[in-house]
Amino acid sequence: MQTKKMTFNHRWLPYLLLAPQVIITIIFFIWPASQALYQSLLRQDAFGFRTTFVWFDNFQRLFVDDLYVNSLKVTLIFAVGTTLLSMSVALLFAVMVNKMIRSRDAYTTFLVWPYAVAPAIAGVLWWFIFNPSIGILPYALDMFGINWNHRSNGDQAMLLVIIAAAWKQISYNFLFFLAGLQSVPHSLIEAAAIDGAGRVKRFWTIVFPLLSPITFFLMVVNVVYAMFDTFGVIHATTEGGPAQATNILVYKVYRDGFVGMNLGSSAAQSVILMAIVVVLTVIQFRFIERRVNY
Repeated sequence: MQTKKMTFNHRWLPYLLLAPQVIITIIFFIWPASQALYQSLLRQDAFGFRTTFVWFDNFQRLFVDDLYVNSLKVTLIFAVGTTLLSMSVALLFAVMVNKMIRSRDAYTTFLVWPYAVAPAIAGVLWWFIFNPSIGILPYALDMFGINWNHRSNGDQAMLLVIIAAAWKQISYNFLFFLAGLQSVPHSLIEAAAIDGAGRVKRFWTIVFPLLSPITFFLMVVNVVYAMFDTFGVIHATTEGGPAQATNILVYKVYRDGFVGMNLGSSAAQSVILMAIVVVLTVIQFRFIERRVNY
């Protein structure tokens, strides 16, 4: 079998075709990233009149700062909780919708709608639902003797932001899981049923292993989402409180840089955050992908 080779009549045509994407990447990624890296090596005085080149002093100060170490722990809990909740609920919905025949398209449309909601709007919606004064869920929980007040309880605040962030991402995960379920050959499931395997065993031994490429992809996407795209959720619900209980890394970058005006430390935090996401992605592709069945 011969491979067809693409040829261009004009010498510069391939470069012209690549130029728009290269320019966008340079302007919106490489240039801001290089600016953040350079800013992380600087320190300004309290009034912003003088800038000093301090090399890696901003990075050294971060790792001895208790607030930053706490933010690392909070981000880990938040990312794991959001990823597990959004993917497990999305898989459950996908399995349930996949069994439907007549109303499958209608349910799919309804479940996709939350993905169109902006993260900040999703945070406001769940803030109203869990509001201790006017929210319906605190009123219902009070009937069972549970006093809900995420303004003073750090664990409840973390649960609130995890639910809000996961709700926003469920639709995205649902679409991929449903597409994967619809591509599973029915002959394999029917053969397992003939051999006497129940529904649960058929799912965990046949269906779920065939979904491993999609599960791996969604795991990477959801970790990146929890690290970067949940700023609006945090800002609209808890603003990092109470007592730094929900102050994840991306929100601490904003608080230190735009509120505290400590641009050097904020830039160093953004560089570390990017490095953490890159390392996690490499680890997932290097070790977890080995167990993926294609």
